[in-house]
Parts: sequence; C-alpha cells; structure tokens
Amino acid sequence: QVQLVESGGGPVQAGGSLRLSCAASGRSFDAWALGWFRQAPGKERDFVAAVNWSGDDTYYADSVKGRFTISRDNAKDTIYLQMNNLNPDDTAVYYCAADPRSGGPFMNAVQRGIRNMGYWGKGTLVTVSS
Repeated sequence: QVQLVESGGGPVQAGGSLRLSCAASGRSFDAWALGWFRQAPGKERDFVAAVNWSGDDTYYADSVKGRFTISRDNAKDTIYLQMNNLNPDDTAVYYCAADPRSGGPFMNAVQRGIRNMGYWGKGTLVTVSS
C-alpha cells in the first residue's frame, strides 16, 4: 500500500524559508513521478512542483518558479521542497503526491492542471505571516 507522509510545515515569517519532506513507502518509487501540490483556505488544490523518476526533469508553477526547488532522493524514497522567500500567498496545506506515470507528456499535463497524480499524502500546513 502506497503511503506518503509529509513533514516540515509550520509557521514562518514572510521572506523566510522552509523545507518540506515527503517519505514514500509501500513499494519502490524509483520509476515514479513525485510532486507537491497546495490548497490555500477557500481555494482549490493547485500544482506546485513535480519531478520525474530520475530527478533530471523538474516542473514548477509560475508562482513559485525561482523560489521553490523540488528534489528527490531515490535511495531514501523521499522528496523535498525547498521554499525560499516565502510570502503570505504561499500559506496553504501542502500535499505530496506520487504517480507511476513519469513521462514528459504526463508531467506537462500535471503541470498545466489537466491531469492529476494518483496517490496523495495527508498534507502539512505552511503558514506565512507578514
């Protein structure tokens, strides 16, 4: 059974940084795509960032490009989201996601919000104060 457990959320002041982690378990994720989404209060869940199976290809929402960095450690079945220069608009519950599809067309579709990943964690709350 696939399990995704996020950690690293919490309160932070605007301009600060946080690093989220997501530990995946239940199978090998070497060939899977992994990603981060977020849901702000009263809004729909949005794509944040994703990485293909090898870590060579990364995808970002325009709103976080240049501030957030996604990475993965396949030896640990863990992905990370380094978030810098946070602002109050980044306040949200951040969800880790995984999917066995990892090809470019699928990843591009996820980035555009056309397709979704199949497995989800329970989320970790990030609160950015001004």
